[in-house]
Amino acid sequence: MRPQGALQYTMFRRNVNRFRRLLAVFSVVASLLSLSACATMGYYSQAIHGELDLLADRQSIKSLIADPHTSPPLRKKLVLAQQLRSFASAMLGLPDNHSYTTYVALHRPYVNWNVFATPQFSLKPVTWCFLFAGCVPYRGYFSKQAAFEFAASLRKKGDDVHISGVPVFSTLGWFNDPLLSNMLDWDDTTLANFIFHELAHQELYVEGDADFNESYAVLVADVSVHRWLQATRRGTELEGYEARQQHWRMIVRLVDATRARLEQVYASGASKEIMRQRKLAIFNNLRRNYTALRPQLDGDTGYDGFFSGTLNNASLLTVSIYTRWVPAFRVLLAQDHGDLPAFYRSVKQLAKLPSQQRHTALEKLMPKRVEAMISINSGYACAATAGARPAGSTCRDIRGHHRFQGQRLDSEASEIILAADTVNLERTVIVQ
Repeated sequence: MRPQGALQYTMFRRNVNRFRRLLAVFSVVASLLSLSACATMGYYSQAIHGELDLLADRQSIKSLIADPHTSPPLRKKLVLAQQLRSFASAMLGLPDNHSYTTYVALHRPYVNWNVFATPQFSLKPVTWCFLFAGCVPYRGYFSKQAAFEFAASLRKKGDDVHISGVPVFSTLGWFNDPLLSNMLDWDDTTLANFIFHELAHQELYVEGDADFNESYAVLVADVSVHRWLQATRRGTELEGYEARQQHWRMIVRLVDATRARLEQVYASGASKEIMRQRKLAIFNNLRRNYTALRPQLDGDTGYDGFFSGTLNNASLLTVSIYTRWVPAFRVLLAQDHGDLPAFYRSVKQLAKLPSQQRHTALEKLMPKRVEAMISINSGYACAATAGARPAGSTCRDIRGHHRFQGQRLDSEASEIILAADTVNLERTVIVQ
């Protein structure tokens, strides 16, 4: 056996033994569970076998780069992945380990499928609790069929359900995550974003707080991509990335506005039939607003699938989980003067707090917002800090200054509520 092959075999055996130890733990725990023991064990079993399959198929990226039979396009992407991996540890303070130093040809678009669910008249996610990960608002499957079958069982109970394909995921440092072949179909900035995001999870993960974990990782990945593009002098790609990020912020604003309206309906005390009608109207309105917004996305069609698919409470989770605390983490990074290692230390201090105290601390970090009432008919905006009465605010002429001036975003309304940072009124569009 060649030395490289022996090393790969040794690494594989170590991980297999690790999995066997985990399987033993899972078996003991599952045996202590009540009537759900068989189902729980079956779920863990598919997760273990799915991960084992990935580990068994790993190839050393260094060996593939050196192999003359490796195609030039694949070699180019593998070289880039290793450059990103080195940059992450050397310049961003992210974990320096063997994750993303191996490659797996996946032969499918997603590594697994996550099932999200909420009650019919609530935005609160259904959660599932697992060893090591804690309670999370989704349940993942390596089998697409299994994910759809589980989703169907939730729908029969009356829940809103959404299934999301996952192109890459982190084992939170338990194993050396491989680079997957589907990741190499992405442009360079998307690949960088995913690698930085998943390594951020390895740096810090709080059991049972998905909003905290994902918002933190999103902020780290965004800042890291900017720094990588600047360091490598990819000015044109940086402009394109910033444009796509602006598009994403527009989408987030539409979703946040929809969530706010739904929360009002669900808290109204109205009958189920009335709430059902209002819920349907709100989601139809969301689709219309996206159609009106779409010309402002500069040809970016990446969100068409989401808005043309089934929209419900659960589908909105796939946005809110990743965005809730991003502004707070951005403020925290600024307080640490942009120093990422110092930022990680500050986030870890937050992570030590009990959940309620942690969220209170994050709320205090959230930027102050203003609400601006924009009349399409008059072209005037009246702004006031959040919570203040609009009547006490200052109005100014915004005709010709707002990109949506003169457009009817919602056939049922004549006003746009603009939620904005006090420093930056650009911060968005919420359609009433």
